[in-house]
Amino acid sequence: MTHRHRTWALALVVGALLLTGCTSRPERPALATDDTIKAAQQALTDRCLTDRGLTPPRPGRHAKSEADERRVADALFGTPPAELSLTLANGIPVRAHTDGCLAAAQRTLYGDERRWFEVSTVVNNLRPEAAYRHRSLASVRARHRAELTEWRRLRTHALGVSTRVLRTIG
Repeated sequence: MTHRHRTWALALVVGALLLTGCTSRPERPALATDDTIKAAQQALTDRCLTDRGLTPPRPGRHAKSEADERRVADALFGTPPAELSLTLANGIPVRAHTDGCLAAAQRTLYGDERRWFEVSTVVNNLRPEAAYRHRSLASVRARHRAELTEWRRLRTHALGVSTRVLRTIG
């Protein structure tokens, strides 16, 4: 084989590899919806904590001191008083803050933090409500059809935002 033929053969092989994607970076496998949103929320809260000069908490890694742990918790979850509140069917109040990194991440992902708090609290407590009211889960779900519809809409919004967030950090 002449030098000229070897050059052409090499060009064909390289071209084929480029066309088939063998030389490109492999894509990450797609995550399930919950995992995508959780990963984006984690990335956003980590960035928020880091921007505040704090180290994001991780399992098995302990804060340097109780004071440091308190600063991280306050930055992550917010500080009193709780600005969001909803009382469940069984009378138990659920409260959340709007000033922490978690709240900021939820505002970014869901667009409407207050509405997300309300509908996710209701949807996440459908089974306990059914047990408390001695009703079937289906009847409680029917009673909260509007909240379920809004929950799905907000999750769809969060999935789109999450995908963009993860693309920018990846």
